[in-house]
Amino acid sequence: MTGRPVSVEVPEGYRVGQWRVGALIGAGAFGTVYSATRESGTEGGQKSALKFLPTGTCTPRQLGHLRDLAEREVALLKRVRAPRLIRMHATMTVDDPERPELDGATVLVLERAEESLEALLERGPLGREGAALLVQICEGLQQLHQEGWVHGDLKPANVLLMEDRSVRLADFNMASELDGTHAYAPAFSTSDYTAPELLWSEVSDRGRRIRPAADIWAFGVIAHLVLTGSLPWPGGTPSVRRDVVARYARGREELRLAAGLSADWRELIADCLAPTDEARAAHNAHALLTRLRGMLQYVPAQRSTAAPRQRLTHRSMLVVTALAALTGLGAALYSVRWEGTPTASGMQPTVSSTPVTPLGYDRCLPGNVCFFTEPDGQGRMCAWAGDEVDWLAGAARCSWADKQPSRSVFNNGNDTTAGEKFVDVIYFNERHLKDRMGCVPVKTRTNIGAATAPRSHVWTERC
Repeated sequence: MTGRPVSVEVPEGYRVGQWRVGALIGAGAFGTVYSATRESGTEGGQKSALKFLPTGTCTPRQLGHLRDLAEREVALLKRVRAPRLIRMHATMTVDDPERPELDGATVLVLERAEESLEALLERGPLGREGAALLVQICEGLQQLHQEGWVHGDLKPANVLLMEDRSVRLADFNMASELDGTHAYAPAFSTSDYTAPELLWSEVSDRGRRIRPAADIWAFGVIAHLVLTGSLPWPGGTPSVRRDVVARYARGREELRLAAGLSADWRELIADCLAPTDEARAAHNAHALLTRLRGMLQYVPAQRSTAAPRQRLTHRSMLVVTALAALTGLGAALYSVRWEGTPTASGMQPTVSSTPVTPLGYDRCLPGNVCFFTEPDGQGRMCAWAGDEVDWLAGAARCSWADKQPSRSVFNNGNDTTAGEKFVDVIYFNERHLKDRMGCVPVKTRTNIGAATAPRSHVWTERC
């Protein structure tokens, strides 16, 4: 739980729509997040997070500012759906005149994470896990930038870890859509992760000009922090460190990275922390992701007799599990504005809903084979781009595999036109590739028997 001031205080047990508010999860400058449980409908018992944005009872100037921040986040989450970005299930507006501190607040219903990278870092060094997390953070940036958006406030508190330890980028109230080469963002950010060109940028009525290179700077700071446990700039306070960054950007201070960094990490972080956005533009998220995957490349010590793919990345061997286990949400989710008078059963919707199709099988990234706990690609997911001889204790673990069977599978591996030889997947009932259960050809999506409980798999030339 955070020690930051709470911008919107919501009592535990308060009901918003079909959701019952639980414990406080975290608080930032412009929003407060609570756990929540869905209490009605066929999806009763679903766990999510409610983010309350204080867009109701404020002064006119505050109201306009806060509405802008809320609209930025809602716009991005409605229009951009990518595996490394947090999912929004619905939006609501609190209508409760008897609670003026809550009345008018915007509420985002989000998938629920386990913790933030900030909380993880507070417990100590991350070791090799940190490098794998950085790959996923960079994937999120690449997906965001590819869709034409700049995050604008990337920092450890806004990097979330799901139950399966996969990464989601979150908190998009500073996000801006590109208009040509630039976007226009609010004149606010966290100084330790703010690119130097934004420290003295002019602010117009549209906000301050920002490029994707500002996110690359923040990623470099995060990478240094994750790998070394320290920020790349000396100083005991943010203001002192900000002055160091300003001197560095003007050529009056050298970049001094931690001594323990390897040469390849030192070079990558230095590129991210180039003093100008023009210099950083050459190291965009796509280019960084390619470098990161190459840096973490290795050949597994053991190979199966079926000869797996020649080269596997560390990222590929990680379990890339469910993007928001949307179990039980049915054929569609809905973005809803809730209005009206509170009743004994909670506020009732009076504005039509907009359907948002869930991802299902589409959560499975190209090059992976994915197994799901529910038919038709629903429920929780585990995915691999390489072999795994032990789902429960191997290099890429599937946490649910000892408790739930697999009920559907999607082999989204590359086809032979991409130069791949081993494109089909055999799965086994026992660990270490024993007791063959079945085989799924490349690009096949299919339901499998409810009693099926695979424990290992291997890529092969053909079923």
